Amino acid sequence: MNGTELVAYAARRYPAFLERLAALVALDRGSGDLPGLDEAARLVRAYAAADGFTTALVPVEDAGRPLASAVVARRAGRGTRTVLLAGHLDTVFPAGTAARRPLWIDEGAGRAYGPGVCDDAGGLLAGLAAAETLRLGGDEPYGELVVVATPDEEIGSPGSRPLLAELAAQADVILCLECARDNGDLVRARAGVADVEINLYGKAAHAGIEPERGANAALALARLTVALQRLPGVNVGLLQAGTRPNVVAERGRIVADVRACDPGEYRRVLEAIEALAATEFVPEVTADLRLIAPTPPWSGGAGTAWLLELAGAVGDGLGLAVTAAATGGCADANLLAESGRPVLDGLGPVGGGDHGPDEWLDLDSVVPRVALLAGLIGAACASDLPTTGPGM
Repeated sequence: MNGTELVAYAARRYPAFLERLAALVALDRGSGDLPGLDEAARLVRAYAAADGFTTALVPVEDAGRPLASAVVARRAGRGTRTVLLAGHLDTVFPAGTAARRPLWIDEGAGRAYGPGVCDDAGGLLAGLAAAETLRLGGDEPYGELVVVATPDEEIGSPGSRPLLAELAAQADVILCLECARDNGDLVRARAGVADVEINLYGKAAHAGIEPERGANAALALARLTVALQRLPGVNVGLLQAGTRPNVVAERGRIVADVRACDPGEYRRVLEAIEALAATEFVPEVTADLRLIAPTPPWSGGAGTAWLLELAGAVGDGLGLAVTAAATGGCADANLLAESGRPVLDGLGPVGGGDHGPDEWLDLDSVVPRVALLAGLIGAACASDLPTTGPGM
């Protein structure tokens, strides 16, 4: 299909997109909110089934703890390649937010507002709209189009990782449905991220009568915090210690955020944190360390460059300038890129204000971005694949 046809068929899907967006944003979908996420999964599954996909709900667990269900939808085409579209169901917002802030549209600005409207309801539904755009145009160039919607991306996908690895291994091309940046950029690389929890164990004692009998975990925590903050890309965001001012603190807890764009630096910083946690900053205070959902950097590569070139060519046919940027936030693209398959992210509509009360989606961008995604699927199925390898 040419650019005019892509836009015309994408425009036919816009009313359904908007209706589905309102229904999805009306659900509380915070990570760990099992009832809301399961309802969202059933809703997205029904949308995909109505669009001709074969669908399944896949239970997701983390160390035996249920994290709701993922949706996996598959649709056969006339080609040979498998294209994976990856989005997520969950948001960062607590229960009750959807009722307080349902979807509302600022007609003058052409924007929709609501919890998770951009991250990632808009992107996920754009993926389904792109599939329908191709079907309406009679052009389904893939061998199989697979859409996955996970329930735990906002907490690092601890339970969805095996499913994502399995689907990535089956794919030839991976297109991620996080929304485009607020300036329209696609996403070509993402930082690696990990949360590090360090628990410190001292010894309680009376602070006035016999402090020498104690081992002050709060003091060790303070010294460790200063050392951690000197490391590149580390932010100590949570500190807890002690119970009362007249008691030498027996326990302490630190949770730090670690970010690095270079895989080597990511490993070095985590190793440095392990070494600091093993350091005795106060005699007799010990510590243990737990890495929470470590997610390595995705640095792009030949596969990403190939997809960007294709997207640029499709954009030219649409009259849409395609630009891309690296970002400090991680997403499922980081995990999917470990497969070595070509990966590109930011292929949803334009949006911004993620995770905040003013999160928005640019409604004027929906049709052209759905057309871009549909055109990119076709171009990726028609072009020679690049040589793959780690960090594609």
